[in-house]
Amino acid sequence: MKKELLAPVGSSRALEYAVKNGADAVYLAGKNYGARKYADNFTNEELKDAVKYAHLYGVKVYVTVNTIIFQDEIKDCLKYIEYLNNIGVDALIVQDLGLIKLIREYFPEMDIHASTQAHTHNIEQIKILESLGVKRVVLARELSIDEINKLDTNMELEVFIHGALCVCYSGQCLFSSFLLNRSGNRGLCAGLCRIPYNLVTNNKVLIKDKYLISPKELNTTSYMEELKDSKVYSFKIEGRMKSPEYVGYVVSLYRKILDNDNYKLSKEEIFNLKSLYNRGFTKGYLFNELDKDFISLNSSNHLGVEIGEVIYFDKHKIKIKLSHELRQEDAIRLPNGEGMYVNFLYDVKGKLINKGDIGDIVLIDNKGLDCLGKVSLTINKKLDDELKQKENKKIDVKVFVYAHINEKLVVSYSDEINEVKYTGEVVDKANNAPISKERIREIFKSLGDTPFRVNEEFWDIEENIFVAVGVLKNIKRTLIEELVKKRTSVNRNVKIEYKEDKECKRSVKLKISALARSEEQVLCLLENKVDYIYVTDEDLYQKYRKYSNIYLRLDRVITKYKDYQNERLLIGETGSFKYTKDNVVVSDYYLNVVNSPYVNLLYNYGIKRVTISPECDINRLKSLVSKVDNKIELEIIGYGTLEYMIMKYNLGKDRNLRLDEEYFLENKNKQRFPLVSDKFTHLFANKRIDLIENIKEYQNMGINTFRLELFKETKEEIESILKRIKS
Repeated sequence: MKKELLAPVGSSRALEYAVKNGADAVYLAGKNYGARKYADNFTNEELKDAVKYAHLYGVKVYVTVNTIIFQDEIKDCLKYIEYLNNIGVDALIVQDLGLIKLIREYFPEMDIHASTQAHTHNIEQIKILESLGVKRVVLARELSIDEINKLDTNMELEVFIHGALCVCYSGQCLFSSFLLNRSGNRGLCAGLCRIPYNLVTNNKVLIKDKYLISPKELNTTSYMEELKDSKVYSFKIEGRMKSPEYVGYVVSLYRKILDNDNYKLSKEEIFNLKSLYNRGFTKGYLFNELDKDFISLNSSNHLGVEIGEVIYFDKHKIKIKLSHELRQEDAIRLPNGEGMYVNFLYDVKGKLINKGDIGDIVLIDNKGLDCLGKVSLTINKKLDDELKQKENKKIDVKVFVYAHINEKLVVSYSDEINEVKYTGEVVDKANNAPISKERIREIFKSLGDTPFRVNEEFWDIEENIFVAVGVLKNIKRTLIEELVKKRTSVNRNVKIEYKEDKECKRSVKLKISALARSEEQVLCLLENKVDYIYVTDEDLYQKYRKYSNIYLRLDRVITKYKDYQNERLLIGETGSFKYTKDNVVVSDYYLNVVNSPYVNLLYNYGIKRVTISPECDINRLKSLVSKVDNKIELEIIGYGTLEYMIMKYNLGKDRNLRLDEEYFLENKNKQRFPLVSDKFTHLFANKRIDLIENIKEYQNMGINTFRLELFKETKEEIESILKRIKS
């Protein structure tokens, strides 16, 4: 089976570079509903042009609609999808299961790919997505190739093979959302994993000012033979916010690797790759990278590639000994970490030059450097120029010409899928100036700056015939225009009318739930007759399960499912829908539920109570709740400490952290984020949510359950919280 090379496209120029360098498909976004809000992205008209351009060259277009969709956005989002459908988009990449449900209902022919934001990491989740009509799943970046190969599914599988990595499971990060009001689930991630932190205990700083949760760049160029032999169908490059040059070159390298068995990158190709963008490279969890090799501790910026060393400086000039050529208009990073463009380059005598070679000593202007050290290339002007000069992709076509005296002239072009044909006037015998077979061949083979080139030719041309050259050229031009139209035509014209869920009057008696992390908390909650108690420890659950209000909270990352029957479960990932047949099941806030179609989907699966995402503010919550039938129970997080991140990366490994101490990530503002390490690393909020003052308003709008997400609270603190709620 031919594998797909999928390229990131954040601009029209990046699209051109992706196509001409060999992408089989591209993924991009419009101005809304895409998880890379800060890429250039495309207007509606630009999207239409992008689809035409890509389809002309046989490249598929997938559009990201991979944010959570709030209730008041549903109608507009579906209108946008109607537009995408009608311009010929090949598939939508979607996170929100409520939106997936609606797309299947209104656009049954549209292919859906479940985004990596959907947090798919096991076979049970894949089965759920398949039942919802999803064609392809973009797997969590935490899965290894061995785990992927064990997935028993016919679903198309897609994995990231190159580019930036998230340290948190995708779709499971609330860090940026709650600290800076920039939601990663809305395409507004502030990159808080890319800033320096201290690792501290209550008593001391263990690690100071390091990029403790900033992953290196994924690079699988040395592992593509294993990937080619795997169950993975689509190989995805990250980079919608990177330069067109980056997109083009990375695509070109993986194209070579995919098309040639055991292809190894040359030293020059490795150098170029590093010069385009790298934070250091990792083979990622895809190939079981160790924790210590996964993170770039000393920098989150583009490191570039070393090209020399500063051997002398004064206030005017910097003297560099080169280990690689340096050109005017390159950009470099100096030993102090500062970057600069080389606008002026001098030889040792101070004469302006445009290039320095290996071993040369060159001078540049000093704009503040005060130390010796290594110099790195961060923008490679020579490579950029080579990529700009690369010719456009050409489409192979067959040409056929039949020209016999007293018979109709026939000309056709075919691209294997489409054929365009001209059958014209009867060919005349030449009186005195016949047109040669060679001249006819020259006319129909010369396709100039069209997207096509002739790779097969069939000529059946009689001698001594006459056809005007102008007529032949006009036939060629018309046929090529028809072939372009056939390759880019779209036969879709769907018009939808979204039927909103009816307004519902909800009458509820507000109940209180609480998450307990210790036995002391469980006993306190039981004593105070809290309606529902969720516990995180299975032994603790078994000890107190005789109480009908005790529930076990399951992990939100599950690699192996236990056999639960007649239990009460709080689930945090979609594969656990399987438990609804034999258990009482409540969904957790990790599912990112923010609209009524998603609520209804969960209810139809058998979920008894749905926890709404804390990213749904009070106004959007009102809009959502008003569309949910009274028979469906809704829960919100009303008080407590949210978990901002869950990481496969084990921050404590190799650091001998003591299990009996509290650890925190501390930023430059002295905000401290608690860390808990088990088989994963969990990063918690530095401050509590507290919506207790608005509790009556939540009850009046129809919220059934108000949850306390407890963390380290003592018995006295819990009782104080409950007293506030009851007052």
